[in-house]
Amino acid sequence: MSDTHAKDRAIMSAQIGRPLRGASTAAARCKLGLPIVAKVPSQLDDGTPFPTLYWLTCPLAHRRIARLEADGMVRSFEAKMAADSTLQAEMIAAHEAYATERGNEHGGVAGIANWQRVKCLHAHFAHHAAGGANPAGAAAAAEIEPLHCTVPCAVQEQHGGDSETEDATEPQERYKRNHEWREPARTDDATS
Repeated sequence: MSDTHAKDRAIMSAQIGRPLRGASTAAARCKLGLPIVAKVPSQLDDGTPFPTLYWLTCPLAHRRIARLEADGMVRSFEAKMAADSTLQAEMIAAHEAYATERGNEHGGVAGIANWQRVKCLHAHFAHHAAGGANPAGAAAAAEIEPLHCTVPCAVQEQHGGDSETEDATEPQERYKRNHEWREPARTDDATS
């Protein structure tokens, strides 16, 4: 595993507050160079199928999308799809592309079986942020971006290097959530 890959995995674990469940890699980054999205294999290390190919790790995006979901954006987007056959076709294409990239396992975005629905805006945004043509993700992005934090959401832990538990020739970088991180106001984002 490369140093960059190991560092990304440590940062993504700190961002989501738990160890990663598979050999994930960073699929998109913020302006501070930190991962926003993890690309997760379709099968975890223990062989368990994992339906979410792109997992949102950015705490700022996660927080803002949670508000959109609470405000009913999933229902309103589904209503728009029901009334717009072009949007519906674009959403079905996004699910098809996601399933194909994952190897046609476990449904569309986030494993959804009904491709005329939106299961989770977090997953749709993650797909969009990783470069996927995803209209639900693009709609969420229009509401939450820019994601311009002024301080990193994860920082390297300071540790003393316990010789019994660490090999001094191969230091392991550990990261934790940055307690100084705060959600920037969207009006401040545009000028940063």
